[in-house]
Amino acid sequence: MPQSLVKPSSRISVVAGRAHRRLGTLGMVCVTIIAVIVLTTLLAPLIAPYGPYEGSVADRHLAPGVNHLLGTDQSGRDVLSRVIWGARSSLLGPLIVIVVTAVLATAIALTAAWYGGRVDSFLGRVLDVLFAFPNILLAILAIAIFGPSLLTASLALAIGYVPYSARVIRSVALRERNLPYIAAARMQGIYGFVITVRHILPNVWPQILTGMTINFGYAMIELAALSFLGLGVQPPNADWGLMVSSGQSSLLQGYPEQSVAAGLAIVVTVAAFGYIGERLGGRRAAGRVR
Repeated sequence: MPQSLVKPSSRISVVAGRAHRRLGTLGMVCVTIIAVIVLTTLLAPLIAPYGPYEGSVADRHLAPGVNHLLGTDQSGRDVLSRVIWGARSSLLGPLIVIVVTAVLATAIALTAAWYGGRVDSFLGRVLDVLFAFPNILLAILAIAIFGPSLLTASLALAIGYVPYSARVIRSVALRERNLPYIAAARMQGIYGFVITVRHILPNVWPQILTGMTINFGYAMIELAALSFLGLGVQPPNADWGLMVSSGQSSLLQGYPEQSVAAGLAIVVTVAAFGYIGERLGGRRAAGRVR
């Protein structure tokens, strides 16, 4: 049957079937969880029962009930609303990290794989230097210079992630570059840039996407840790890592709702992205295995 005559519903069923075979039942559950979290984040103004900063001292530490499903925090703000709004910064930060990482790592890897020789050696030495600096250390140094913010922490972490991703992409691109069809394209006089973009990049893209998926979870954990330490998102903004930190004192007083809700949101999201990444290619796709 011609492709144009296939019903959209049939196409969706085929795509869903392929995804199920690749990810498995648990993988599809993780995809559903991520979709729900993203949709909730986008619809936060419509879904959240209260504003993220709306609170009253008279309503502080209310137990979960009809009006406040997860209770209130030490400032009388609705915990559920804070969790919903906090998803925005908690997802935006890792998204910045993986996009910047993918762009820089892909550019470096493809350049090294195509030119080889001294260019490959020089870029390899640069990546080796970056390997010497832990991601958190780079973020702390950047925050010490430019001040605490989500953007500063995200960009610093992205630089720290580049060598992990670049070395994996380079190995795949180098194998692709040495295939006969690339040599045939060069004999036809096609420019190296065109060959790289048109032929090599599409063939390494699955590896890039897999690395982005699994690195998202790593980035979320590290950004939450920075916010927990007061080096990322600043109060009174809603952020999951910041909520865990802010809820410490309440936790010791017997009001664990804020820390537990935010911590559980982090765990579920990271686990979902991590499992999908493992199914797609595992830690090696992110360059995490040394």
